Amino acid sequence: MTTSGISRRGALRMFGIGALGLAGAGVLSACAPSGAGSTTNGGDPKSKDFDFTSWSLNEEAAKPSIEKIIAAWEKAQNSRIRAVSYPYNEYLSQLTLKLGGGETTGAVHLDIAWLAAMAQMGKLADLGPVAGKGGYTDVALSSGTYDGTQYGLPWNTGSIGVIANSKLLAKAGIKEHPTTVEEFEAALRELKGLGGGVVPYAAATKVAQLKDIFPWMQTFGCKLLEGGKVTIGDDASIDAVTWYKKLHDEKLIAADVDRFDARALFGQGKAAFYDDAIIGKGVTSAQSKDKTLADAMQPMERPVLKAGDTPQALLWGGVIAIVKGKGQDAATEFALHTTTDLATTSQYFAERALPPSTTAGLAAPEVAKDTFSTEWTSKITKTATGSPFWQFAQNSQIEEAVAKQVQAVLVGTSKPKDAMKQAGEEVAAFIKR
Repeated sequence: MTTSGISRRGALRMFGIGALGLAGAGVLSACAPSGAGSTTNGGDPKSKDFDFTSWSLNEEAAKPSIEKIIAAWEKAQNSRIRAVSYPYNEYLSQLTLKLGGGETTGAVHLDIAWLAAMAQMGKLADLGPVAGKGGYTDVALSSGTYDGTQYGLPWNTGSIGVIANSKLLAKAGIKEHPTTVEEFEAALRELKGLGGGVVPYAAATKVAQLKDIFPWMQTFGCKLLEGGKVTIGDDASIDAVTWYKKLHDEKLIAADVDRFDARALFGQGKAAFYDDAIIGKGVTSAQSKDKTLADAMQPMERPVLKAGDTPQALLWGGVIAIVKGKGQDAATEFALHTTTDLATTSQYFAERALPPSTTAGLAAPEVAKDTFSTEWTSKITKTATGSPFWQFAQNSQIEEAVAKQVQAVLVGTSKPKDAMKQAGEEVAAFIKR
């Protein structure tokens, strides 16, 4: 993995914006070069007052819960926390500009997919010395690590996996979750036999969500990236896409489906399986007219190619990182408290259904009694891993390049071997930039 800092040009390229597309020189200066050797934002690390930046503070459902945590900390510590937020879709670009310009201080909420890019800017503190105090699970700790350094304290740790509709499975006579690809395929054919417009597996087939193909490539044995070399284009990736194409042609999956479409189909009782994050249960059941759907939703381990293989899942969640400089010490204690204090994590789970990242938090009565969450953690998150492409500023372009080639296969304009060869070459080119 590279440990070089992201330059001004690199940061702009990360978000697909050129200098001419930015509104004014002030924005450009906010993203000045900042290499790995950068230290602090010039403030007093001992200050009790600091900022807390989070996209969730911009969301109606999440804001009250976080404000409650902030208020409790301010009262107990006699400090002041300035809440900063940007919409999720703008968050990474805004944060990169502000962090590069020395305008961001204190604690920063990060999607784990963004951690590497932020760490490469050289502005984040090493939290290794305090992470050992938290009682975090191993998989949670891994979500906050980049290049061997603990840059984030894990707040909520989950994964993106497969959700099954037990009512549809029972209707098709399927008594147990399929555990192998062969069994899964057979189950899909049984479900197709139900008719009535049922899409057995509401898999992603739109470019915007076709990064969901990566866990299936890994299931078939493709490493994606190994020893710095892109392996997309190998036999395993070709086999995976060939299989996906077969499901598409047999109408076991449907065309033009993204996450939102999949949730809608599942909520209507028209899909037996789909991929989602752990929050999918709450989101999908809330949108459904079937008020019993939540009880029928079950976490399912992704089927493996052969018995004994490790089920594949993509790590999902958020961490709290600390910017070196003003308020660093107090912000670190705040992050540790927010992610490990049992009363705090239990209340947060009760309000938001986001699983804690500590062993004690997961064992708390409020969490343990939620069967869906506990099963998801033990079945799916336990073996989840991050994407090897998250370390690159061009991650979004990498995902899109692969997605376009997979879609070309699905619609019949390219063969799996040709498409994966092209995808591998494009990804390798992005990595070299």
